[in-house]
Amino acid sequence: MFKIDMEYKLRRKTSLQMLWVAIISMIMVFAGLTSAYIISTKREDWISFNLPSAFYISSVLIIVSSISFILAKRAIKKGEKTQTSLFLGTSLLLGIAFIVSQFYGFKELIAAGLYFTGAQSNIATSFLYVITVTHLVHVMAAVLVLIFIVVKQFKGGYTPENYIGIELGSLFWHFLDALWIYLFLFFYFIR
Repeated sequence: MFKIDMEYKLRRKTSLQMLWVAIISMIMVFAGLTSAYIISTKREDWISFNLPSAFYISSVLIIVSSISFILAKRAIKKGEKTQTSLFLGTSLLLGIAFIVSQFYGFKELIAAGLYFTGAQSNIATSFLYVITVTHLVHVMAAVLVLIFIVVKQFKGGYTPENYIGIELGSLFWHFLDALWIYLFLFFYFIR
């Protein structure tokens, strides 16, 4: 039993360190993109834009999905498998809804004449698309991870003693949540 416990702790520690390296790398990417955006606001051809209403909805969806993930993690620690499954499934559905909402946001931008590229595009909207799509790709990856976690949970793969997948998925999900809130506020105030 002691050997299994030590192996789990080592695997958990190593996995968390690897995830933190990935998160720090993503922070650097988004810091670079948002820094370039700020510098570009001084350009003469910069245009101000309003965020699509779907981005407001996206913000609510991702926050609620994070809360659901917190509840899933608490439930698995207590051995409440049904509650864990319910909250993980809720997080998954809300994550998918976030993705759909983002696409509605892009549709709103296009309807407003704000394009990513082409004769009618502008550096401001190009940055908006690049940054939000980069975040969206990470959310899509997280949704794939969450699908794996949900399937493993339904197969009984997690216990109060061994829930590293839920823990890692939760950390990544919360990071993406915090990142979206940062990006949303960034675009809201710096236009």
